[in-house]
Amino acid sequence: MAGAEKVLSQGQADRTTPVIFVTVGTDEHPFDRLIREVDSLKERGIIREEVFIQIGFARYRPAHCPFAEVLGFGEMREKTKEARIVVTHGGPGSIMPVLYSGRVPVVVPRRKRYGEVVDDHQVSFARKLEKEGRIILVEAIEDLGAAIEAYETRARELTSRIKRDRISAEENLSRFVQALEAILLDVVQKKKSRRLRSGAGKE
Repeated sequence: MAGAEKVLSQGQADRTTPVIFVTVGTDEHPFDRLIREVDSLKERGIIREEVFIQIGFARYRPAHCPFAEVLGFGEMREKTKEARIVVTHGGPGSIMPVLYSGRVPVVVPRRKRYGEVVDDHQVSFARKLEKEGRIILVEAIEDLGAAIEAYETRARELTSRIKRDRISAEENLSRFVQALEAILLDVVQKKKSRRLRSGAGKE
């Protein structure tokens, strides 16, 4: 992949302000499922707004949306700040900046069965955040269009709940870290259990 500051985009798309910003992070596994769906929604006119996609290691190249393989930190932050909607994979490093800014991201977790990630920790993590009212979770990719169409209403509801509960940015971050720690602990425990079962089978 190109260096962190090199942007590969269609035309001058890297200089436009996206109304919807989609990011798949820097995981080395392709997340073509999400990118194809966003491109299809744009092609079919379900998404009428400007879209910019950070595609990472994707094999699929969008035909209807400007894109870049990778963006520098400053440009990622700027696009996140300026976008009306941020759609992201379930990586903590991609979700955290959106949450910390007081925004509500649309999260589409990667799935192991599609070869998008090594295990389903993103699903567990995203479900935990959804339960706490932090994100809009999309597990079935065909539901993404509906989630985008209903974004403003749903985001207002979640933001109002956070304000009503008087959750500060620091508390929001603290809960995020706690959720991440719980998921990491669960992953470690499952790996230990698999190793123990594997060892017992060899005896």
